[in-house]
Amino acid sequence: MKKLVFLFFSLSIINIWNMQGQQAYADGEWLKFRIHYGWFNASFATLEVKKSIYKGDSVFHVFGRGKSTGLLDLFFKVDDDYQSIIRATDQLPVKFIRKINEGGYTKNRRIYFNQEKQNALVHDLKRETKKTFPTKANVQDLISVFYFFRNQLDIDNLKENQAIEADLFFDDENYRFRTVYLGKERIKTKYGKVEALKFRPYVQAGRVFEEEESLTLWVSNDQNKIPLKIKAKLAVGSLEADLDGFKNLKHPTEILAK
Repeated sequence: MKKLVFLFFSLSIINIWNMQGQQAYADGEWLKFRIHYGWFNASFATLEVKKSIYKGDSVFHVFGRGKSTGLLDLFFKVDDDYQSIIRATDQLPVKFIRKINEGGYTKNRRIYFNQEKQNALVHDLKRETKKTFPTKANVQDLISVFYFFRNQLDIDNLKENQAIEADLFFDDENYRFRTVYLGKERIKTKYGKVEALKFRPYVQAGRVFEEEESLTLWVSNDQNKIPLKIKAKLAVGSLEADLDGFKNLKHPTEILAK
């Protein structure tokens, strides 16, 4: 389950860079996802955006929460709190919070980004330690990267098999992600059949990009660019996350017409 939450958010980076892209989200946006294995519901996750002020800067404070449900909650309780504070001016994170309890596995960390000096101060509240790590230029955290690339995605100029890369800092490591656009596909959702943009993520292993798991992501083919479905093939069956609810989208969406 620990990896499930990481999987859900890390997949959200799959987008295309377009510095002239318009704002894809706004204050008050709320998304809910149902994570399940076949008919068995494992957990629910939500993402909520709130506009705020942080150290004098206008920011978007994003709250990501995950909680187990049903039988899983009895045997393997999951209660995750992820937060990212993102500067509105350049879409870069300045603070990241990860407070999780997944079947007794706990973490409580704060990451403070200094984008100008390209480093990150990691405060581990559980172990009572602080350490600074070097980061890449314009580095993103596990949540902020999703919103950053949503703004940059130019849906009118996507090309099949086009690859995109991004830098992330998570826990105490730098990660390099590579994503590939696979084309358009009409998929079945809770809201009916919806045209989506399909992507495949890869993770860097050493100096070579390899497919760590068979993962696929579908996002809405509109100016909101919200995730509609995430699928991970397992040895037996597959784990999926489906859009289960939404509020306060910035742009009109095909989903509303269903």
